[in-house]
Amino acid sequence: MNLKETASSKPKVVVIGAGFAGMAAAALMAKSGCEVTVLEKNEMAGGRARTWQKDGFTFDMGPSWYWMPDVFENYYALFGKTTADFYELKRLDPSYRIFFGKNEKLDIPATVEKLYQLFEDLEPGSSKNLNLFLDQAEYKYRVGMNEYVFKPSHSVMEYFDPRLAVSGIKLQLLGNMRKHVQKLFKNEKLRKLLEFPVLFLGATPQNTPALYSLMNYADLILGTWYPMGGMHKIVSAMQQIAELEGVKFLFNSEVTEIKVEENEVKFINVGNNKFEADFVIGNADYHHLEQQLLQKKDRRYIESYWQKRTMAPSCLLFYIGLNKKLTDVLHHNLFFDQDFDKHAEEIYAKPAWPTEPLFYACCPSITDENVAPENCENLFFLMPIAPGLQDTETQREKYFTLMLERFETITGNKIADHILFKRSYAMNDFVKDYHAFKGNAYGLANTLSQTAFLKPKMESKIKNFLYTGQLTVPGPGVPPAIVSGRVAANESIRKLKKFGLLKK
Repeated sequence: MNLKETASSKPKVVVIGAGFAGMAAAALMAKSGCEVTVLEKNEMAGGRARTWQKDGFTFDMGPSWYWMPDVFENYYALFGKTTADFYELKRLDPSYRIFFGKNEKLDIPATVEKLYQLFEDLEPGSSKNLNLFLDQAEYKYRVGMNEYVFKPSHSVMEYFDPRLAVSGIKLQLLGNMRKHVQKLFKNEKLRKLLEFPVLFLGATPQNTPALYSLMNYADLILGTWYPMGGMHKIVSAMQQIAELEGVKFLFNSEVTEIKVEENEVKFINVGNNKFEADFVIGNADYHHLEQQLLQKKDRRYIESYWQKRTMAPSCLLFYIGLNKKLTDVLHHNLFFDQDFDKHAEEIYAKPAWPTEPLFYACCPSITDENVAPENCENLFFLMPIAPGLQDTETQREKYFTLMLERFETITGNKIADHILFKRSYAMNDFVKDYHAFKGNAYGLANTLSQTAFLKPKMESKIKNFLYTGQLTVPGPGVPPAIVSGRVAANESIRKLKKFGLLKK
């Protein structure tokens, strides 16, 4: 079909991948009057946010932190819904616990009053700087979430706006998080607390723009939440919204070819099945879609471009079923008992399996008794690692033993003899299940040279094909993915109107 012809029926849109960005884009495209089909490689929606069930345990396989609740609420509102229509949202208090060693822990309170007291206890007089830091963080969050993240970032010209120029100075786009934090605080525990959220962005504090202290506002003020039933409740909500708008989901449907003629996608191949498309939104791994499913003439980037990108970490995960209850741990637990900078160096500067890694332990059954059988505990370990390493069962077991021993020593919980089962998940699995570039878990790192219009472009060389998700704007994380889907939908709708396939 020639895109310049006026369509007599709904334009056919194919979304490749049912991650958060793909589902957000699909629902909005359907709402605008398109006939939308989502092709998903795996057996369920959610992308990395799938679930795994075994013997009465339900594990969230991917994201486990619910931050920026306003992003979810704003998305649901586009369809006349609220969060409460889909799940009960509970604020965690304390938000999480940081272990600096045995008998050395820090609980992060959910109330502002207790937060200021915590800072004063650790560094007398620091509450004044905390107030300044959080005021700046709130400004960055408000401006960033309203002015910046919804820009498609096709060109630097989008940012040549007098208002944004003034905002840009206040946003500290050129400084880095390490300097920003260390200028205001001396206590090492407080510094680690404030640097922690940028780990979700996939870069070290030294290489993350100070703009991203907005994550501290999300963490310390907006809070850490949990959807009762698990993070997959978000997936179910978004799938339900999409289906109510008429979106058709086809699972176990891996795209094997994107057929392009005269700079237009003509159809998508799934094995021997062909799907016609007036427009395509790619939510699968950007590198895989471009380098494996498109011919060279249709690619925006060459392979060497991708090899030079700084990727966010991959990770080694263990999903563990325990036949005992735990003590002295919270829902979220960070083990910062080793040198953060050393671990970061082994992820970014000199990629290698870490010497003494930091890790994270999540125990959602402490909050939600429905994710584990009675008198049992749902536990998972996560250790960040450099993408692209050799992934073997021997390495996995080595680090499981290391994390298990440290968990037992630091928390006082002896669990080795109470493990009913465990399942590991690492780089080879990310590649197998998601075609993840270099086995990454979190997408593209948000470094200064990979921020906004410097990221891989949402717009492809093909006039009826756009990318969305964690390898393009605005970046990694569940809320940014939802935003990415919204931006991709807006751009796709604009193009379809330009082509005459949707009414203006």
